[in-house]
Amino acid sequence: MLDAASAISSPTMDERGPAAAIDAVTDGLAGAGYIASRRIGTALFLARSLHKPILVEGPAGVGKTELARAAAQLYGLPLVRMQCYEGLDEAKALYEWQYGKQLLYTQLLRDRLGETLRDAPDLPAALERLRGLDDAFFSEQFLAPRPLLRALREPAGAVLLIDEIDKADAEFEAFLLELLADYQVTIPEIGTITATHPPLVVLTSNSTRDLGDALKRRCLHLHIGFPAADLEERIVAERVPAVGERLRAQLVAFVQALRTLDLRKPPSVGETIDWARVLVLLHVEELGADIVRETLNVLLKIETDVAAAAREVPTLLARRPA
Repeated sequence: MLDAASAISSPTMDERGPAAAIDAVTDGLAGAGYIASRRIGTALFLARSLHKPILVEGPAGVGKTELARAAAQLYGLPLVRMQCYEGLDEAKALYEWQYGKQLLYTQLLRDRLGETLRDAPDLPAALERLRGLDDAFFSEQFLAPRPLLRALREPAGAVLLIDEIDKADAEFEAFLLELLADYQVTIPEIGTITATHPPLVVLTSNSTRDLGDALKRRCLHLHIGFPAADLEERIVAERVPAVGERLRAQLVAFVQALRTLDLRKPPSVGETIDWARVLVLLHVEELGADIVRETLNVLLKIETDVAAAAREVPTLLARRPA
């Protein structure tokens, strides 16, 4: 059987059918340690095949960032990550001029410049002789690439993770539109730089603010919510293999029940994995009210949520599977 990466690019994919190719992507993600639903596998298959960015939304801790890491491993591509934050601009995301290097070269060429300008009759004539030097000092050898430019320059492509785009300003979101549409960026002093091999772009958002329609139109959309119990059990089994089958079913059922409460921050999949590791560390074989109350702070990070959940522990444990 072909692996996921070869299934996408294989000339026989049409004979195998897209369903088999999507299965190969899902299986390949599992091989990279990422247990994905078929919907996630389909979205990644389409993004890779159509050269479309993929916008992944959902609550924190459900595996949005991890999807990009797993995709990079699956396709054997370097992962280039750009963490977004308020105030991020193109100088930090795209490129920056190495002014120190330019100054050093200016000092080294000072004597040569003196020879060039020595017999210039006046200032306009001297400026005319220097006309071409500004292009030399604003060339790619003095350019320090940042994540966006590094991803475009990767000769075999890359997975570009633009993490938490909702934390960046709307102006930066608008700046990304050229890259997301045409896989190119424009540097005023140099011109337009186009990717030789379009990167697989994964944008993540925790939905802390609404993103613009222009950005959404350029992307495939994928929402990753809290997984169903059977999928969450598979994730825990993959990440914490030391946890027993019985305890795994109990802890996942408890977390699933916990999310039905009116909490400010329900536990994510990441917290489920952390809790499973804690229970293994404490040699717990079966959930009980005492151990749950003692370790609720691993699942819940807000004290009012911990207090509210502690009162409901007996009820929530009653829902667990036998």
